[in-house]
Amino acid sequence: MIKNYLKVAWRNLLRNKSHSFINIAGLSVGLACSLLILLWVQNELSIDGFHKNSNRLFTVYGVVHNNHKINGTYDTPGILADEMKKVIPEVEYATGMGFGESSVFRVGDKTLKINGNSAGADYFKMFSYPLLQGSAQTALNSPAAIAISRKMAEQFFGSPENAMGKTLRYQNSKNFMVSAVFENLPKNVSQRFEFLTNWEAFLTNNPWAREMGNTGPPTYVMLRKDANAALVNKKVTNFYDLYFHVNRKASPYYVDLALQPFAESYLHNNLDNGKPDGGRIEYVRLFSIIAIFILLIACINFMNLTTARSVKRAREIGVRKVVGALRSSLIWQFISESLLITAMAVVVSLVLLILLLPLFNQVTQKQIELPFNQASFWIKLVLITLITGLISGSYPALFLSSFNPVKVLKGTLKLDSGTTMFRKGLVVFQFVLSVILITGTIIVSRQMSFVQSRNLGYDKENLVLVVMEGELESKYQLLKNELLNTSNIQSVSRVSAPPTDTYGSTGAVYWTGKDTTNVAMFTQMGVGYDYLKTMKMSLLAGRDFSKDFPMDTANYVLNESAIKETGYKDPIGQPFTLFGKRGKIIGVVKDFHFHSMHTAIGPMVFKYGENVPGSVLIRTQPGRTREAVTVIESLCKRLNPAFPPSYYFVDQQYQNLYQNEQIINKLSNAFAFLAIFISCLGLLGLAMFTAEQRIKEIGIRKVLGASVRSLFGLMSKEFLLLVIIALFIATPLTWYAMNKWLQGFAYRTPVQWWVFVISGGLIILIALATVSFQAIKAALINPIKSLRSE
Repeated sequence: MIKNYLKVAWRNLLRNKSHSFINIAGLSVGLACSLLILLWVQNELSIDGFHKNSNRLFTVYGVVHNNHKINGTYDTPGILADEMKKVIPEVEYATGMGFGESSVFRVGDKTLKINGNSAGADYFKMFSYPLLQGSAQTALNSPAAIAISRKMAEQFFGSPENAMGKTLRYQNSKNFMVSAVFENLPKNVSQRFEFLTNWEAFLTNNPWAREMGNTGPPTYVMLRKDANAALVNKKVTNFYDLYFHVNRKASPYYVDLALQPFAESYLHNNLDNGKPDGGRIEYVRLFSIIAIFILLIACINFMNLTTARSVKRAREIGVRKVVGALRSSLIWQFISESLLITAMAVVVSLVLLILLLPLFNQVTQKQIELPFNQASFWIKLVLITLITGLISGSYPALFLSSFNPVKVLKGTLKLDSGTTMFRKGLVVFQFVLSVILITGTIIVSRQMSFVQSRNLGYDKENLVLVVMEGELESKYQLLKNELLNTSNIQSVSRVSAPPTDTYGSTGAVYWTGKDTTNVAMFTQMGVGYDYLKTMKMSLLAGRDFSKDFPMDTANYVLNESAIKETGYKDPIGQPFTLFGKRGKIIGVVKDFHFHSMHTAIGPMVFKYGENVPGSVLIRTQPGRTREAVTVIESLCKRLNPAFPPSYYFVDQQYQNLYQNEQIINKLSNAFAFLAIFISCLGLLGLAMFTAEQRIKEIGIRKVLGASVRSLFGLMSKEFLLLVIIALFIATPLTWYAMNKWLQGFAYRTPVQWWVFVISGGLIILIALATVSFQAIKAALINPIKSLRSE
């Protein structure tokens, strides 16, 4: 019986080649898109979820209450981990985590630049990274200890065994001894590193992090097995009260602590109103819905085309019923045809998947592999095939098997209005989804253009940051002088942190008349002479740091937001204290963005930093960046031969802040195009069928004098009306969804009405282009042939 079903199904496929091609093409593209998204979603959901003690691991975050507004932050004091472990008995282990670094290591004649981080002594006790050599108890328990990856061990020492106890020269300034070798990190981790130094190394490089009032690095804790996470969460709320005596009722500013499951931190990384709310999980949900939508569009194509062609198979069904075929056998016949088409589409989709995956990985910056060796993948694929086949074939099977054989054989069968409306409803639904995707894509693109073109408060073009390593620190003035002696360089300064994403904030600031209950947090940055000139920032009052004023080493430049916080009406010359160092305000700079536009501009204070570690900031002459980089590399090699030159461009770093959004934008573009492509395949199939069904009507109209233009309008009107209905339904849905997405940006472009007009016009043009060929072809056919056709 099954063999007979498949044989009949195969014959029908060959008999209706164009119909079969459209169905298989639509389903295969839809399945390929859905499988790509499924692999991406699985990868996202697997991030950081493999740790053995995952249910006891938590990320600590702050709930910031500021003037009756509540925000959240993952920035915590550098000593918070040790303090929580001491004070809270339920905390078994705790660790801080650095900001990540790219450091130069040397062993003998071999020098390599490697990405790593710093962590507390408890790190390997908390996180399940297999140790090939050493133990979790001793891996990071010494300030001179360093844990390295298998890859790093093989690069320097040939094997993990040979690496143990060996010495690595770090930044040509300090020796670390290899105390542990861990297995190369799996692909599904959010924090990547090739080495970890002890937390003391981080505190030494960032002495400000030793103060409880300063925040920056994240903190993680692991609770004891018998601890109640909910009770501990309540217990840590007022943790800062042990160090700061803040009256919560009277003070406009105070910070509470809270715990978030570590496995959720990667996806639920947006803290809204002081609680985890959204983040990357929104993109996972969004693309899961898109995958379902695209597959639904493909399934709807199948249902629509099969139902539309039902009249063609009416006699076949009537004859089958007359000779005794049961309705159940007819249903299984049509379901088997649907499953056969779906199976063929799955094969084609796997080929597309293999071809597209490298490009998909490049766009998403992932390392996703096809899990052909996993039984679960094949089980899911079979389930998807069955579900898709059943959804695609269910309605046509039920509908076709219900035909009355008497009416069919008499030739009096007509599709009722309910069937026609259902078919039109499916077309409308397809284009509603397509309109949502294309309009959303336009709005996402506009927001990306907005953040790239917005005035940041400085000129990010032609700015190069050179990391000060080794001897560059002591030879900075020589480097600056030689750079300024070349015609390719405009100006040079130095800075303690990148201007695109400055970390570290402090409440250790004081000014005349400050409310002692106000613990406002200021971001601080050390800058050298000519910093404002090099950044091309706007001074609103006062001046920049200058060699002509020796007392500037104790003075400060504040931004507009900081001045508002102090309440100074005439700030120049007013006293200001940072970290207990009293000075005066010598300048006020216009507000500028030192984080991404997801974050509102906050108070910023510049301190004298001609001698602080960090980077050299270089502005090149416009159009001479390549020549300038050649000069920079040459000077760095000559002045600092032990270190390879390390530099990057500020505009590229700024773009990296929106890496997720750029990926989403590219994926949205691709999936919107594919959704429209699949929808148009269905529209083309319906246009072909409609033209075929109305061929005699068209012939009669031509005989009576109808023009090609009027016939084209007649054929196109029905489909355009469906697309316009889809536009009216999709517009409010898209407006709501995109407004919600834009709320994640502190600075955003408004959703303009003309975006929907452009989107609608584009959809209408695409629909017209799709049906026009078939409509014109039908209108141009010889009426004699039309009237003779059966």
